[in-house]
Amino acid sequence: MKRIGLVSLGCAKNLVDSEEILAMFPRDRFVLTNNPSEADLIIVNTCGFIEAAKKESIQTILEMAQYDAKLVVVGCLAQRYYEQLVKEIPEADLIVPIKDYKELASRLEELLGEKGISPLNPLSRVVSTASYSAYLRISEGCNNFCAFCAIPFIRGRFVSRPYEEILEEARLLKAKGVKEISLISQDTTIYGSDFPNKKPNIVDLLKGLEDIGFYSIRLLYLYPSEISDELIDYIAASKSVAHYFDIPVQSASDHLLTLMKRHADAAKTIDLFKKIRRKCPDAILRTTLIAGFPGEKIEDQEITKKFLEEVKFDHMGCFTYSREEGTAGYNLPDQVDEETKAKRRDELMAIQRKISYNLNKGQIGKTFEGLVVGKGKKKGEYMLRSVWNAPDDIDGAIYFKANKELTEGDIVKVKITDAFVYDLSGELVED
Repeated sequence: MKRIGLVSLGCAKNLVDSEEILAMFPRDRFVLTNNPSEADLIIVNTCGFIEAAKKESIQTILEMAQYDAKLVVVGCLAQRYYEQLVKEIPEADLIVPIKDYKELASRLEELLGEKGISPLNPLSRVVSTASYSAYLRISEGCNNFCAFCAIPFIRGRFVSRPYEEILEEARLLKAKGVKEISLISQDTTIYGSDFPNKKPNIVDLLKGLEDIGFYSIRLLYLYPSEISDELIDYIAASKSVAHYFDIPVQSASDHLLTLMKRHADAAKTIDLFKKIRRKCPDAILRTTLIAGFPGEKIEDQEITKKFLEEVKFDHMGCFTYSREEGTAGYNLPDQVDEETKAKRRDELMAIQRKISYNLNKGQIGKTFEGLVVGKGKKKGEYMLRSVWNAPDDIDGAIYFKANKELTEGDIVKVKITDAFVYDLSGELVED
């Protein structure tokens, strides 16, 4: 039996691709392995989003090339730089860009000299996350063409996944014991916008998923200008859809938002967050910012700093701008030097640390219900995932003490007793 290894890099959407690729290999003739030294075939599913991710992908490919196995490169880097990789990475036995995934099975069969490898099937996945948790992809591609982002050139235009197919996969996940799902997409908010009459939309999809009976449903990647009152109201009234709004804003300066080709302005975005807090007072807010976009001035930085102080996000990530060929931002004048980018990122993160700490202190005394997601470093210590923290390791962690043995996936209640800059701690609430 041939042994198959796979390294998945990049985002959760890429992880779902990896899970589908693993499911292509029938278990009666193939064995999956995490040990590259014993693999007959190693697949590297690459990320090509920003410079750091590209370097990581190249480094991983070269690392895997040292093993005595056939080496296959797939994913975003293969899509974006296929010709260059073919010329410059002779170590790879096969490179398959995303646009050729329909041929992946036949090309793997040819490489391995094996028959019976299954075509990619969105309803067939080897879920690699914990048994109680899974990502559920609801669309592919993006229409926004933000000036800093290469995703539309890599993944193509936005296409909603068929409604019934999503529900079918959700039922399969539920039958396997999955308790929480996180909906992922390049642009989750506009699900269904490419359907006739723009229906079913994201709210209709949430209704269908709620009927299946998951403990928790979480939405990730909400574009600010596309969040409807209908969606906010539905989330606010729901008991199983997490009151969690992951809304990347990138900047709070209208000057920069225009250069970034974002379909939003700062005033409307601030009003959006006020509306969310008014309609859903217990909402957890997360965002992402970019520091050092071309043309960014000190005034733009000050505007964004004031914005952070006003909105007060529970979680915020900030990344320095990565100049990506093919994007509108690449040829913009007034590129910001790396030292200034890092300084501005650190300034924003310093403000967020204070905000996070103060908000976290406000959680002391509250009780969160959620899933046990692992053990802490101390004896009798566990970790909780609740509405407060998403499963993508970006938010902080909730640690808690328990005087009894718990199992991952258990649903428990934890009273928060202490707070830190990014994490919370508490104790198990006994029934």
